[in-house]
Parts: sequence; C-alpha cells; structure tokens
Amino acid sequence: MNLTLEAIRILDTIDRKGSFGAAAVALDRVPSALTYSVRKLEEDLDVLLFDRRGHRAKLTAAGQELLTEGRHLLRAADELEQRVKRTASGWEVELRIVLDALIPYEKMIPLINECDLQSSGTQLRFSTEVLSGTWEKLINGEADLAIGISYDGPDLVRGSGGFRAKPMGEVDWVFAVAPTHPLAKLDEPLSASVVQQHRAISVGDSGRMLPRITSGLLTGQSTLTVPTVRDKLAAQVAGLGCGHLPRKWAQPYFDTGALIEKQTNETKPDGALQYAWRTDSRGKCLKWFLAKLADPDVQRKLLAE
Repeated sequence: MNLTLEAIRILDTIDRKGSFGAAAVALDRVPSALTYSVRKLEEDLDVLLFDRRGHRAKLTAAGQELLTEGRHLLRAADELEQRVKRTASGWEVELRIVLDALIPYEKMIPLINECDLQSSGTQLRFSTEVLSGTWEKLINGEADLAIGISYDGPDLVRGSGGFRAKPMGEVDWVFAVAPTHPLAKLDEPLSASVVQQHRAISVGDSGRMLPRITSGLLTGQSTLTVPTVRDKLAAQVAGLGCGHLPRKWAQPYFDTGALIEKQTNETKPDGALQYAWRTDSRGKCLKWFLAKLADPDVQRKLLAE
C-alpha cells in the first residue's frame, strides 16, 4: 500500500478513538479491515506504527511522526475540498480588497461581520494604498475591489473596459494648521504665495508604476511626506506643517482648538470618492460587497470620521 490520505485517516481515527475496534465503528469498517490496512502500511514503510502490547492502541515514535505530519495533509485536503465546493457554488475562494488611505480598515469591520453571516467561506484579504497605488492593485490583478479611489484612473483603465467604477460620496477638505503655526495668525483668505512659503504635510502616493499624483500641493512647496492620513493629521496637530484634511477627521481638533481652519485662495483637493472593481471578477462575495457599497447609509459610515 502506498501512503494515502485514507491510510492517514485510519491512523488518525485509531489514535483519537483509542482502539482499532472503536475506530472501525467510527469509520463503518470491520476491525479486521483496519488491522490489515495498518499492517500493510507498516510492511510498505518497513516501520512499526503501533505498540500493541497494551489494551490501548499506542503510536510508536515513528507512528506519531507520521500522524503529526499526515494531519497537515488531511486538513489541506479538507480545505481543498471546501474550496472546490465553494467555487462550484459561485463563492470565491478569496476576495482581495484594497482600501485607499482615506478609508480606515476599522470602518470595514461591520461589513466583514455582516459578510460572515453569509457563511460563504470566502477568505477576505485587505490591503491599503494611496492615490495611484490603489489603481495599480486593480490593474496588476492584485485586488478585485478598490474602495475610496479619489480620481478616475489612468487612460489604461478608462479605455480598457476591464474595470467599472461608481461614486461613493464626497470628502469635504479643509485647510488646517496648529494654533502655533505661523499661518494661524495671518488674515484670510491665505494667498497661494503665502502658503507656498510653509511646509506642507503630504500622504505619499504608494504607486510604483503609474505616474505619481500629488493633491493639494503647490509648485516648489517644501513637503513632509507621511504614510497615512492619520499620520498627516498628527503632524499638523504637532505644528510640523500645513495642509488639507478631511473635515470629519479634523473637526474634533477644531472643537478643542488643537487645529484651526483657515480659508485659502487655492482650490481644495477633489473630494469625489469612488469604488471600482475588475469586470472579470464575478463571484458572489464581490457582488455582495458591491450591493452594500451602493447603499448610501454604508457610504456615509465609511466616510465618517
């Protein structure tokens, strides 16, 4: 007998049930059939798998090693079987979702909990990117769904027909500085030439292949580039620079005086956000998320502070 999943399953059942007889009942087999299978396996491997001197079937060191590693194979086989069944029923094995930095992961937790109630078995994989990096994940096939995209995408996307996008709401951007910042005491509206003299806090575009995008920066302006919107908020509260922030993120700091809103002559960054997906992804889990993202109430919660 070659080493098979069936042979490993027999060893596993004997070990869990404690005897050949109990294992035979669990497997709906006669005890003599299990005894034959184990002896044949021992002959083929030329090792003793069970110590038969006591009343309880006890694995030898070699048998324990075989079963320990074999259980990994049993789990992998069971998982493969479930994945095949899920695929046949229309549910994806995995759904990859990329969030723009404007959508904190914790905002997705209620949707994940609700998705779990579908008992789909689809594994969710989340990542976070900024600006063009979000589109790159879709274009490279590393994501099926992108949430919070803040621009229409490169020509490659618009002309391919391989992607669709829908609006999900607006971000109200406000120009903010700490009360200790030099711009805090100047008359409004602040001119571009005045703002340009002060360092801006910017969230770095995470794209590697597409042309990088800057939002709300002036030509020649000194910048401090940080990884996330939360880091940008913290840097501006600390007085390290100036820049636009989502109002809902900044409002609590306006209320306490930790930040001051200033009017400027410069236009705000584009506040329209979208969600986009690959049209070659047609699984039920993606369709479930798309239906949820079309709900105005869900959109408001995702864009909340």
